[in-house]
Amino acid sequence: MPLSDPIADFLTRMRNAQHGRRHECRVQWSKIKQALAELLKKHDFLKEASVEGEGIEREVVVTFRTDRAPLTLDRVSTPGARRYAGADDIRAILHGNSIAVISTSAGLLTDKDARKRKIGGEVLCTVS
Repeated sequence: MPLSDPIADFLTRMRNAQHGRRHECRVQWSKIKQALAELLKKHDFLKEASVEGEGIEREVVVTFRTDRAPLTLDRVSTPGARRYAGADDIRAILHGNSIAVISTSAGLLTDKDARKRKIGGEVLCTVS
C-alpha cells in the first residue's frame, strides 16, 4: 500500500517503538528517511542509524539511546499543509534544547545550521 506521507510514517514508527520499549526500529529505506536518521544520530538523539539489506529489501535501522527519555517527534509540514520558513523566519525550538529539521536546497539541516547558512526551506519536523 503506498504511503501519502512517508516521513510521518517514519516518525510514527519511531514513536511507537519507543512507547513499546523497543531498542530499535526498522523502516523501509528511502533517501530522506536515511538522511533524517543520520541527522538525528549526528545530534545525539539516536544511538545508531544504519542501512541494512540490498535493493528492494533495504531498511533503515534506528537504535535508540537508553540513557535518555523517549524522543518527542512532531510532524510540522504535511502533504495537505506545507510549512515553509525563510532564513529570517526560523526560530530556536524550546530555547535551543530541541531541533527543527528543515529540507533545504543543501539537504536536510537543523534550524541552527539553516540560520547560520542563511537558507530557508520546508520545516519537516521538530525533535526534542
